[in-house]
Amino acid sequence: MSATYRVVATDRVSKKGLAPLRDDDRFEVVIVKDSSTPDFTSELKTAAGLIVRSATRVDAAMLEGAPDLKVVGRAGVGVDNIDVPAASERGVAVMNSPGGNTISAAELTMALMLAVARRVTDADRSIREGRWERSALQGVELRGKTLGVIGAGRIGWEVAQRCRAFGMDVIVYDPYLAAKRVEELHPHLVSLERLIETADVITLHVPLNAETRGLIGDDALHRMKKGAFVLNVSRGGVVDEAALARALHDQRIAGAGLDVYEHEPLSPDSPLLEAPNLVLSPHLGASTKEAQIQVALEVSRNIRAALALGDLSTAINATDLARAAGLS
Repeated sequence: MSATYRVVATDRVSKKGLAPLRDDDRFEVVIVKDSSTPDFTSELKTAAGLIVRSATRVDAAMLEGAPDLKVVGRAGVGVDNIDVPAASERGVAVMNSPGGNTISAAELTMALMLAVARRVTDADRSIREGRWERSALQGVELRGKTLGVIGAGRIGWEVAQRCRAFGMDVIVYDPYLAAKRVEELHPHLVSLERLIETADVITLHVPLNAETRGLIGDDALHRMKKGAFVLNVSRGGVVDEAALARALHDQRIAGAGLDVYEHEPLSPDSPLLEAPNLVLSPHLGASTKEAQIQVALEVSRNIRAALALGDLSTAINATDLARAAGLS
């Protein structure tokens, strides 16, 4: 029996994570490593589903070349590389994997936090360059410090749990929490202003949108404690990079750790590269073997349900699709 649905996977999506589709006789999975090749364009013409990571930009032109496409899945959280309005206009469901990389992103946040607090990268560089600067590389303990979590979703929640184990106090700002979560977090919920002014460590776990773009800019940085740290493992653009570099040079804050940037890869002339007490990583939040399998498994299951069962409950544009179909 021939397969009913063809799904193209690109950007080196985990093969193990594609098991829900590969093990189902109704599906044919075609793997194309590089979406810039003619092979990808050819395979997409007859595909019902497409799975990408972050390298492939799914825009209106690509969708135009895929007349049979019903669903696009992002093996990861963010869908910045997918033109969701264009997909909705063509009746294409867009799905992501919001839970698969939670632990990996939370653990990277802790790695950056500890590296900044104990000046690990500066210490490593010092020894490699033949110096032994114990007194110059004094750090701070996390115990007894206040962690300010901006965005208390899955990742922010996991970071908070780990920081409590380090003996930190936790305060949270998130205006979109469900009522049940508000009750759980009370009295730790505070205003954004209070969090910025009182937290010793501020960690960001929010999407990039009109409300969050430049959230940490000159004004916020001026109001932070002089010894504060800023961490961003969410989305580039949430932190004003030029403002952060100035704040670090002027010693208005003590340090920062970034995994995401406004433009990736980071430009060679970025002011961040010369900023002191700043730890940088190249968007590694989901870059663990475990996370890559989990995000692929999650999106594969969602695509299987969408194509085989017509279940669009996990589509991030489900409301727009229903409206276009006259169902809402």
